[in-house]
Amino acid sequence: MLEYTIRLDPAAARLYQRVAEASGRPVESVLSDALFQLAGELSLEAIHGQK
Repeated sequence: MLEYTIRLDPAAARLYQRVAEASGRPVESVLSDALFQLAGELSLEAIHGQK
């Protein structure tokens, strides 16, 4: 698996940290899932934009 380093606005970092704590998951997993979901949504938009 590839590993990346990203910079987050402090407010965004707090949001993801709180979500991670509430779900009992590592913040890295929460961020990864959020990015994966966004990629899927952007892909669908791109597909619909081509039609």
